[in-house]
Amino acid sequence: MKGRKGITLALICTMLSIAGCQSNINEVNGVTEQARTETAVSEEKNLDGSDNGSEPITIKFANYAVLEEGNKEFWENIKSGFEQENPNIKIEWISAPFGEMVQQVSNMAGGGEYVDLIFGEIDWMPNLVDSGIVCPITDIMSQEYIDDFYSNVLEAHSIDGQIYALPLYVGPYILYINKDLFEQAGLDAENPPTTYDEMLICAEKLSKIKDSEGNPIYAFGQATASVPVSGASLTSMVFNFGGQVLDENGKLSVDNDGFKEAFEMLKLLDEKGYNPQNAKLKDLRNLFALGRLAMYYDQSWGFAGIKPINPEAESFTVTAKPLKGGNGMGQSILQSHCLMLVNNGEEKSQAVEKLVEYIITTEKLSYRMSNETLAYPAKKSMENAIDSSLILKGASGSEANTKAQVFIPQNSDLNLELCALAQAVTVGNEDVDEAIENFKKSAEMIIQ
Repeated sequence: MKGRKGITLALICTMLSIAGCQSNINEVNGVTEQARTETAVSEEKNLDGSDNGSEPITIKFANYAVLEEGNKEFWENIKSGFEQENPNIKIEWISAPFGEMVQQVSNMAGGGEYVDLIFGEIDWMPNLVDSGIVCPITDIMSQEYIDDFYSNVLEAHSIDGQIYALPLYVGPYILYINKDLFEQAGLDAENPPTTYDEMLICAEKLSKIKDSEGNPIYAFGQATASVPVSGASLTSMVFNFGGQVLDENGKLSVDNDGFKEAFEMLKLLDEKGYNPQNAKLKDLRNLFALGRLAMYYDQSWGFAGIKPINPEAESFTVTAKPLKGGNGMGQSILQSHCLMLVNNGEEKSQAVEKLVEYIITTEKLSYRMSNETLAYPAKKSMENAIDSSLILKGASGSEANTKAQVFIPQNSDLNLELCALAQAVTVGNEDVDEAIENFKKSAEMIIQ
């Protein structure tokens, strides 16, 4: 009996031991499944950009506009709204004045510190691409997203067949008209000139009138002062005439009728006293705002520089498409405020992709395009983003009649040489052919 009891007790102990072990196994399995569930939920939250307890991703966003009163509020709203929707992604501003931003980004890169995103202008691309800082947008953005942009717009943001920037909006060069001065001269601003020859007929009549204070009227304004933006405006004028400055390979190409005709027109405007000499765009905007300039050539967002000078300017301002010259079709270069992307690895790239998609939307940009920065949508899905802006209405369609500017790292210096050519045929009263030959020598030295 004693032996049986011992065996029975041993069996009971063994069974209890097995049961205890099974209990431990179940407990372990339970913990494992729970951990797996928690991990899956955590990973899912992270994909949504929400906080999972990890360190937030910080996007270093180079943006000069956060220092400007007219732009600061817009960008701070972008930052707060995006961070609220994506609590695990933070935006850090890297800022400098407009003229110093590219150098700031370049200096940081030289020290091994790269920003993740850059807000700037289209003509920043050559230097940033040449330095290897920005990447093709296809490295980060999906092809489906890219395909929503107008093809001519993407072409304008390309170098050597690769797209290096995505525009928030675009600003073609257009014609601004003071309808009050037109009426005073017996002209109908609702039927504006469509060619440079028609413009000259209007200009002759406009030159005979004076403003409300008896000051003479300038009939037509074209920027010629020695600053890079004047060179861009002159290039756009060359495009109006069907000419070119550079060929598709970035080589100087000015032996064409359109190039010569553009500067012959510029000389004629000066000889007749229609165009203020040595004027910057801001000078032309000032004259237009004060009622002393009847027509002038500017980007679509030029009105943002007119309105602060004269809040009543909208009452007399109308716009028209760029003028056609020679055998040209009135094409212009396309200016834009755009985003340039930097590839800093998959994690950063995903965050940048989210931010780009957040910014370039009708919701974020409609009011700005229609009322603040007068511009046209760059995306097909945003074609109705502009409300009834009277300023933009007259030049509607100009954004579709654009020609891609060929970008080279020396664009800024080349633009200054174009200004020197403009000065030579106006202030210097040089022969157009002779001035162009001198320009070719200087320009070749710049781009060789």
